[in-house]
Amino acid sequence: MDLFSRLKSFDAYPKTLDDFRVRTMSGAIVSLVSGIFILWLFFSEVALYLSVDVQPELFVDTTRGEKLKINMDIVFHKLPCAYLSVDAMDISGEHQLDVSHNIYKKRLSPDGIPLIEAPVIKDSGINSAALKDQKDGPYCGSCYGAERELGDCCNTCEDVRDAYLKKGWGFNADGVVQCEREGFTKNLQEQQGEGCQVYGYLEVNKVAGNFHFAPGKSFQQHHMHVHDLQPFKWAEFNLSHTIVRLSFGKEYPGIVNPLDEVAKQENGGAGMFQYFVKVVPTIYQGLDGTYINTNQFSVTEHYKALSVKGEGNSGHGLPGVFFMYDLSPIMVKFTEKQRSFPHFLTSVCAIVGGVFTVAGIIDSLVYHSMRTLKKKIELGKNN
Repeated sequence: MDLFSRLKSFDAYPKTLDDFRVRTMSGAIVSLVSGIFILWLFFSEVALYLSVDVQPELFVDTTRGEKLKINMDIVFHKLPCAYLSVDAMDISGEHQLDVSHNIYKKRLSPDGIPLIEAPVIKDSGINSAALKDQKDGPYCGSCYGAERELGDCCNTCEDVRDAYLKKGWGFNADGVVQCEREGFTKNLQEQQGEGCQVYGYLEVNKVAGNFHFAPGKSFQQHHMHVHDLQPFKWAEFNLSHTIVRLSFGKEYPGIVNPLDEVAKQENGGAGMFQYFVKVVPTIYQGLDGTYINTNQFSVTEHYKALSVKGEGNSGHGLPGVFFMYDLSPIMVKFTEKQRSFPHFLTSVCAIVGGVFTVAGIIDSLVYHSMRTLKKKIELGKNN
């Protein structure tokens, strides 16, 4: 019995008799509020425990020889698809001119509704149908003085345009039989006032460079990048656009692409929209150990007015939408990790104990304050 009596002396929670306990309305209110508060904090802690903890790391990017995939979906509200050219180039000297591989263009009405186009007839089909009555052997169309070698043939309007561009000449479709036969000028005029949705992806070298959307067919002349605007001398260029989506690589949970759903409006004249992009290589590791090699980016922008409607040119440059990108030497790695169960238990105990302690202090203050106030009121009545 002495052993049990000694053990009782270690009781940190001594009890009082029920006869000496006082239950008050203020104590009940404090108890209910603290109980509700504990439940809310408990379920918040459970939700936090069940969520995935993503931990970032920074280190130097040592990867080499990779390609950079640029995903895009951009709507030009007032620039027809027949005008637009998509080009990409980088500091390594690689140029992709008038890119059509993995890039798609969808014609839009002035109201932004997709237009259903008639099936495209191949150039070879047009020419064979138009020239099927010729009996003097294979047809060889004129290049109109732009032949590189004697005997070169330009059987389509595109062939004539390419020959002119290689010579560095401006191209005018007037009087070119191949273009009249294929309806080149008519097609440009029919699309006037339409919009264009450009979507797909580009694969470029993982070095600094740029890609842009601009009117006119592009070509290289004396190590300069040039766009031929001669066929559109009667047209006005409005580069109003909405970037529906722009990303560099695969998507991962929680990624934020700062240019998604960005809209720019041009009210008059033509201008140059420039986006300066800093690409940050990123690795995302999931709980199951899978890796996603991708990129995130930050961006700043600048607009330069080239001409004002009715006032002529006010600046030098090519109207278009330009994306200049550079790569950061620092790589970011995000790692998903499960939260610790002992940490969860510690947090729950801290919540319960902390709230009950604070609630006890508040209840004691309220109780003693009310008692003191009650005594003062009684003394005032007696006097």
